[in-house]
Amino acid sequence: MSDSRTPSARRRVGVMLPLDLPVGEVLPYVRRAEELGFDQVWVVEDLGWRGGVAQAATVLASTTNLTVGIGIMPAGARNVAFAAMELATLAQLHPGRVIAGIGHGMPGWMRQVGSWPESPLTLIKEYARALRLLVAGEPGPANGRYVRCEGVVLTEIPDTVPPVILGVRGPKSQAVAGEVADGLLLAEPAAPGYITASLRNLGPAAANSPEIVVYDAAAVDDDEEAALTRVRATLESVGEPQWAAHIDPLPFAEELRAHRAASADAGHFAKTMPAEWVRALSIAGTPAQARAAIDARHAAGATSVVLAPAGPDRLAALDSLARALPDRH
Repeated sequence: MSDSRTPSARRRVGVMLPLDLPVGEVLPYVRRAEELGFDQVWVVEDLGWRGGVAQAATVLASTTNLTVGIGIMPAGARNVAFAAMELATLAQLHPGRVIAGIGHGMPGWMRQVGSWPESPLTLIKEYARALRLLVAGEPGPANGRYVRCEGVVLTEIPDTVPPVILGVRGPKSQAVAGEVADGLLLAEPAAPGYITASLRNLGPAAANSPEIVVYDAAAVDDDEEAALTRVRATLESVGEPQWAAHIDPLPFAEELRAHRAASADAGHFAKTMPAEWVRALSIAGTPAQARAAIDARHAAGATSVVLAPAGPDRLAALDSLARALPDRH
Protein backbone atom coordinates (compact mmCIF):
# COMPACT_ATOMS: atom_id res chain seq x y z
CA MET A 1 0.00 0.00 0.00
CA SER A 2 1.51 3.33 -1.01
CA ASP A 3 2.04 5.99 1.64
CA SER A 4 0.88 9.51 0.86
CA ARG A 5 2.50 10.99 3.96
CA THR A 6 5.69 12.97 3.55
CA PRO A 7 7.69 15.17 5.95
CA SER A 8 6.08 18.27 4.40
CA ALA A 9 2.66 16.92 5.37
CA ARG A 10 3.42 17.21 9.10
CA ARG A 11 2.60 20.14 11.40
CA ARG A 12 -0.35 21.26 9.30
CA VAL A 13 -3.03 23.72 10.37
CA GLY A 14 -6.60 23.28 9.15
CA VAL A 15 -10.02 24.71 9.75
CA MET A 16 -13.36 23.01 10.25
CA LEU A 17 -16.27 23.67 7.91
CA PRO A 18 -19.06 24.38 10.43
CA LEU A 19 -21.93 21.96 9.94
CA ASP A 20 -24.53 24.70 10.37
CA LEU A 21 -22.92 27.23 8.04
CA PRO A 22 -25.60 28.66 5.73
CA VAL A 23 -25.34 27.01 2.34
CA GLY A 24 -24.60 30.29 0.59
CA GLU A 25 -21.50 30.74 2.75
CA VAL A 26 -19.98 27.30 2.22
CA LEU A 27 -17.98 27.99 -0.94
CA PRO A 28 -16.90 31.51 0.11
CA TYR A 29 -15.72 29.98 3.41
CA VAL A 30 -13.54 27.26 1.91
CA ARG A 31 -12.12 29.52 -0.80
CA ARG A 32 -11.25 32.11 1.81
CA ALA A 33 -9.60 29.42 3.94
CA GLU A 34 -7.37 28.55 1.01
CA GLU A 35 -6.55 32.21 0.29
CA LEU A 36 -5.54 32.73 3.90
CA GLY A 37 -3.09 29.83 3.83
CA PHE A 38 -4.81 27.09 5.79
CA ASP A 39 -3.56 23.65 4.78
CA GLN A 40 -6.76 21.68 5.30
CA VAL A 41 -10.53 21.92 5.53
CA TRP A 42 -12.35 19.24 7.50
CA VAL A 43 -16.01 18.51 6.83
CA VAL A 44 -18.36 17.09 9.44
CA GLU A 45 -20.94 14.36 8.96
CA ASP A 46 -23.55 14.53 11.72
CA LEU A 47 -26.94 12.85 11.36
CA GLY A 48 -29.49 15.16 9.83
CA TRP A 49 -27.02 17.72 8.51
CA ARG A 50 -24.92 17.57 5.30
CA GLY A 51 -23.30 14.43 3.91
CA GLY A 52 -19.56 14.08 4.36
CA VAL A 53 -18.69 12.70 0.92
CA ALA A 54 -20.79 15.29 -0.92
CA GLN A 55 -19.25 18.13 1.07
CA ALA A 56 -15.73 16.80 0.51
CA ALA A 57 -16.27 16.47 -3.24
CA THR A 58 -17.58 20.02 -3.47
CA VAL A 59 -14.74 21.52 -1.43
CA LEU A 60 -12.13 19.64 -3.46
CA ALA A 61 -13.64 20.80 -6.74
CA SER A 62 -13.90 24.40 -5.53
CA THR A 63 -10.30 24.76 -4.32
CA THR A 64 -6.86 24.02 -5.70
CA ASN A 65 -4.43 23.05 -2.96
CA LEU A 66 -6.42 22.35 0.20
CA THR A 67 -6.38 18.88 1.65
CA VAL A 68 -9.92 17.86 2.59
CA GLY A 69 -10.62 15.57 5.50
CA ILE A 70 -13.88 13.80 6.24
CA GLY A 71 -14.40 13.67 9.94
CA ILE A 72 -16.05 11.28 10.38
CA MET A 73 -17.89 8.69 8.33
CA PRO A 74 -19.65 6.26 10.70
CA ALA A 75 -18.63 2.67 9.95
CA GLY A 76 -22.20 1.41 10.30
CA ALA A 77 -23.63 3.89 7.81
CA ARG A 78 -22.21 2.62 4.49
CA ASN A 79 -21.32 -0.67 2.90
CA VAL A 80 -17.52 -0.71 2.93
CA ALA A 81 -17.10 -1.54 -0.77
CA PHE A 82 -19.24 1.39 -1.84
CA ALA A 83 -17.53 3.69 0.68
CA ALA A 84 -14.21 2.60 -0.81
CA MET A 85 -15.47 3.48 -4.29
CA GLU A 86 -16.40 6.99 -3.12
CA LEU A 87 -13.05 7.58 -1.44
CA ALA A 88 -11.03 6.10 -4.28
CA THR A 89 -12.87 8.35 -6.75
CA LEU A 90 -12.20 11.47 -4.67
CA ALA A 91 -8.53 10.53 -4.30
CA GLN A 92 -8.18 9.70 -7.99
CA LEU A 93 -9.69 13.02 -9.12
CA HIS A 94 -7.83 15.06 -6.45
CA PRO A 95 -4.50 13.28 -5.84
CA GLY A 96 -2.96 13.67 -2.41
CA ARG A 97 -5.75 15.92 -1.13
CA VAL A 98 -8.01 13.48 0.74
CA ILE A 99 -7.97 12.09 4.28
CA ALA A 100 -10.73 9.71 5.35
CA GLY A 101 -11.89 9.68 8.96
CA ILE A 102 -13.89 6.66 10.11
CA GLY A 103 -15.59 6.26 13.47
CA HIS A 104 -18.27 4.47 15.43
CA GLY A 105 -20.77 7.30 15.05
CA MET A 106 -22.75 8.60 18.02
CA PRO A 107 -24.56 5.60 19.55
CA GLY A 108 -27.91 7.41 19.76
CA TRP A 109 -27.83 8.39 16.09
CA MET A 110 -26.72 4.98 14.92
CA ARG A 111 -29.40 3.23 16.96
CA GLN A 112 -31.97 5.63 15.55
CA VAL A 113 -31.17 4.48 12.00
CA GLY A 114 -30.77 0.81 12.98
CA SER A 115 -26.99 0.66 12.43
CA TRP A 116 -25.47 0.27 15.90
CA PRO A 117 -23.70 -3.11 16.11
CA GLU A 118 -23.52 -5.48 19.05
CA SER A 119 -19.72 -5.11 18.94
CA PRO A 120 -18.63 -1.65 17.74
CA LEU A 121 -14.96 -2.60 18.13
CA THR A 122 -15.32 -5.61 15.88
CA LEU A 123 -17.14 -3.60 13.23
CA ILE A 124 -14.65 -0.75 13.09
CA LYS A 125 -11.67 -3.12 13.01
CA GLU A 126 -13.13 -5.12 10.13
CA TYR A 127 -14.30 -1.98 8.34
CA ALA A 128 -11.03 -0.05 8.51
CA ARG A 129 -8.96 -3.03 7.45
CA ALA A 130 -11.21 -3.71 4.45
CA LEU A 131 -11.46 -0.04 3.46
CA ARG A 132 -7.70 0.43 3.36
CA LEU A 133 -7.23 -2.69 1.25
CA LEU A 134 -9.98 -1.83 -1.21
CA VAL A 135 -8.92 1.80 -1.75
CA ALA A 136 -5.39 0.57 -2.48
CA GLY A 137 -6.70 -1.78 -5.17
CA GLU A 138 -6.21 -4.96 -3.19
CA PRO A 139 -8.86 -7.68 -2.83
CA GLY A 140 -11.29 -7.40 0.02
CA PRO A 141 -10.35 -9.58 3.02
CA ALA A 142 -12.10 -12.72 4.19
CA ASN A 143 -15.65 -12.09 5.32
CA GLY A 144 -15.97 -11.18 8.98
CA ARG A 145 -18.74 -10.84 11.50
CA TYR A 146 -20.03 -7.59 9.96
CA VAL A 147 -18.00 -6.73 6.89
CA ARG A 148 -18.47 -8.89 3.82
CA CYS A 149 -16.46 -7.97 0.73
CA GLU A 150 -14.23 -10.99 0.23
CA GLY A 151 -12.54 -10.86 -3.17
CA VAL A 152 -14.02 -7.49 -4.19
CA VAL A 153 -11.52 -5.47 -6.24
CA LEU A 154 -11.91 -1.85 -7.33
CA THR A 155 -11.05 -1.14 -10.94
CA GLU A 156 -10.48 2.61 -10.51
CA ILE A 157 -7.90 3.28 -7.82
CA PRO A 158 -5.88 6.40 -6.99
CA ASP A 159 -2.15 6.76 -7.51
CA THR A 160 -1.92 8.31 -4.05
CA VAL A 161 -3.79 6.23 -1.50
CA PRO A 162 -5.55 8.46 1.06
CA PRO A 163 -4.85 7.88 4.75
CA VAL A 164 -7.67 6.21 6.67
CA ILE A 165 -7.73 7.36 10.28
CA LEU A 166 -10.09 6.50 13.12
CA GLY A 167 -12.05 9.20 14.93
CA VAL A 168 -12.32 7.45 18.29
CA ARG A 169 -11.71 8.44 21.91
CA GLY A 170 -11.73 5.28 24.06
CA PRO A 171 -8.45 3.46 24.79
CA LYS A 172 -9.68 0.18 23.29
CA SER A 173 -10.82 1.89 20.10
CA GLN A 174 -7.56 3.81 19.88
CA ALA A 175 -5.65 0.54 20.26
CA VAL A 176 -7.62 -0.77 17.27
CA ALA A 177 -6.53 2.31 15.32
CA GLY A 178 -2.96 1.33 16.04
CA GLU A 179 -3.63 -2.08 14.51
CA VAL A 180 -5.61 -1.28 11.37
CA ALA A 181 -5.51 2.45 10.54
CA ASP A 182 -3.10 5.19 9.52
CA GLY A 183 -3.71 7.26 12.63
CA LEU A 184 -6.26 9.05 14.79
CA LEU A 185 -8.68 11.94 14.66
CA LEU A 186 -9.19 13.43 18.13
CA ALA A 187 -12.34 15.48 18.62
CA GLU A 188 -12.30 18.65 20.66
CA PRO A 189 -11.06 19.41 23.22
CA ALA A 190 -7.65 18.00 22.34
CA ALA A 191 -5.22 19.43 24.87
CA PRO A 192 -1.60 18.27 24.60
CA GLY A 193 -2.03 15.86 27.53
CA TYR A 194 -4.90 14.12 25.75
CA ILE A 195 -2.84 13.86 22.55
CA THR A 196 0.04 12.28 24.47
CA ALA A 197 -2.26 9.77 26.21
CA SER A 198 -3.92 8.84 22.90
CA LEU A 199 -0.55 8.20 21.26
CA ARG A 200 0.27 5.78 24.07
CA ASN A 201 -2.98 3.92 23.34
CA LEU A 202 -1.85 3.34 19.75
CA GLY A 203 0.83 0.97 21.00
CA PRO A 204 3.80 0.19 18.73
CA ALA A 205 2.13 2.02 15.82
CA ALA A 206 2.90 5.33 17.57
CA ALA A 207 6.51 4.91 16.45
CA ASN A 208 5.50 4.80 12.77
CA SER A 209 4.66 8.49 12.34
CA PRO A 210 0.87 8.07 12.29
CA GLU A 211 -1.47 10.84 11.22
CA ILE A 212 -2.78 12.55 14.36
CA VAL A 213 -5.48 15.09 13.53
CA VAL A 214 -6.87 17.13 16.41
CA TYR A 215 -9.87 19.45 16.61
CA ASP A 216 -10.19 22.41 18.98
CA ALA A 217 -12.57 25.32 19.35
CA ALA A 218 -10.72 28.48 18.37
CA ALA A 219 -11.00 32.26 18.68
CA VAL A 220 -8.32 34.86 18.08
CA ASP A 221 -8.57 38.49 19.17
CA ASP A 222 -6.19 41.24 20.25
CA ASP A 223 -8.33 41.27 23.40
CA GLU A 224 -7.57 37.94 25.08
CA GLU A 225 -10.69 38.05 27.25
CA ALA A 226 -12.92 38.56 24.21
CA ALA A 227 -11.44 35.46 22.57
CA LEU A 228 -11.87 33.37 25.72
CA THR A 229 -15.48 34.52 26.06
CA ARG A 230 -16.25 33.35 22.51
CA VAL A 231 -15.00 29.80 23.12
CA ARG A 232 -16.58 29.29 26.53
CA ALA A 233 -19.94 28.24 25.07
CA THR A 234 -18.19 25.47 23.10
CA LEU A 235 -16.88 23.98 26.36
CA GLU A 236 -20.23 23.48 28.09
CA SER A 237 -20.20 19.71 27.54
CA VAL A 238 -16.64 18.91 28.65
CA GLY A 239 -17.69 18.29 32.23
CA GLU A 240 -20.03 15.46 31.20
CA PRO A 241 -18.97 11.81 31.69
CA GLN A 242 -18.60 11.02 27.97
CA TRP A 243 -15.72 13.52 27.76
CA ALA A 244 -13.72 11.83 30.52
CA ALA A 245 -11.08 10.50 28.12
CA HIS A 246 -10.30 14.07 27.04
CA ILE A 247 -10.12 15.42 30.58
CA ASP A 248 -8.53 12.61 32.65
CA PRO A 249 -4.95 13.20 31.40
CA LEU A 250 -5.04 16.89 32.40
CA PRO A 251 -3.63 18.18 35.72
CA PHE A 252 -6.89 19.92 36.67
CA ALA A 253 -9.20 16.98 35.88
CA GLU A 254 -10.48 16.47 39.43
CA GLU A 255 -10.97 20.19 39.96
CA LEU A 256 -12.93 20.41 36.72
CA ARG A 257 -15.23 17.57 37.76
CA ALA A 258 -15.79 19.20 41.14
CA HIS A 259 -16.57 22.50 39.42
CA ARG A 260 -19.12 20.79 37.16
CA ALA A 261 -20.77 19.07 40.13
CA ALA A 262 -21.06 22.41 41.91
CA SER A 263 -22.48 24.22 38.87
CA ALA A 264 -26.22 24.55 38.40
CA ASP A 265 -25.97 23.70 34.71
CA ALA A 266 -23.51 23.36 31.84
CA GLY A 267 -23.82 27.02 30.91
CA HIS A 268 -22.84 28.21 34.37
CA PHE A 269 -20.01 25.64 34.42
CA ALA A 270 -18.47 27.05 31.22
CA LYS A 271 -19.02 30.72 32.07
CA THR A 272 -17.30 30.39 35.46
CA MET A 273 -14.49 28.08 34.40
CA PRO A 274 -11.04 29.51 35.22
CA ALA A 275 -9.37 31.22 32.27
CA GLU A 276 -6.41 28.83 32.62
CA TRP A 277 -8.70 25.89 31.85
CA VAL A 278 -10.29 27.66 28.89
CA ARG A 279 -6.84 28.29 27.41
CA ALA A 280 -5.88 24.63 27.92
CA LEU A 281 -9.10 23.29 26.35
CA SER A 282 -9.17 25.52 23.29
CA ILE A 283 -6.99 27.56 20.97
CA ALA A 284 -7.95 31.01 22.10
CA GLY A 285 -6.40 34.33 22.94
CA THR A 286 -4.17 36.78 21.16
CA PRO A 287 -2.53 35.69 17.90
CA ALA A 288 0.69 34.86 19.76
CA GLN A 289 -1.18 32.85 22.42
CA ALA A 290 -3.14 30.92 19.80
CA ARG A 291 0.02 30.21 17.81
CA ALA A 292 1.68 28.89 20.98
CA ALA A 293 -1.31 26.62 21.62
CA ILE A 294 -1.06 25.24 18.08
CA ASP A 295 2.67 24.68 18.52
CA ALA A 296 2.06 22.84 21.80
CA ARG A 297 -0.31 20.43 20.09
CA HIS A 298 2.18 19.78 17.30
CA ALA A 299 4.90 19.22 19.90
CA ALA A 300 2.66 16.66 21.64
CA GLY A 301 2.38 14.66 18.40
CA ALA A 302 -0.39 16.23 16.32
CA THR A 303 0.31 16.28 12.60
CA SER A 304 -2.74 18.47 11.85
CA VAL A 305 -4.34 21.00 14.20
CA VAL A 306 -7.85 21.86 13.03
CA LEU A 307 -9.47 25.06 14.29
CA ALA A 308 -13.24 25.10 14.82
CA PRO A 309 -14.21 28.79 14.71
CA ALA A 310 -16.22 29.94 17.72
CA GLY A 311 -18.73 32.76 17.64
CA PRO A 312 -21.72 33.73 15.50
CA ASP A 313 -19.86 34.87 12.35
CA ARG A 314 -17.62 31.99 11.31
CA LEU A 315 -16.83 33.44 7.89
CA ALA A 316 -15.46 36.61 9.46
CA ALA A 317 -13.64 34.51 12.07
CA LEU A 318 -11.41 32.95 9.40
CA ASP A 319 -9.40 36.16 8.99
CA SER A 320 -8.84 36.34 12.73
CA LEU A 321 -7.84 32.69 12.99
CA ALA A 322 -5.35 33.10 10.16
CA ARG A 323 -3.39 35.51 12.35
CA ALA A 324 -2.33 32.47 14.38
CA LEU A 325 -0.92 30.58 11.40
CA PRO A 326 2.82 29.85 11.52
CA ASP A 327 5.10 32.28 9.76
CA ARG A 328 5.76 29.77 6.93
CA HIS A 329 2.47 31.03 5.45
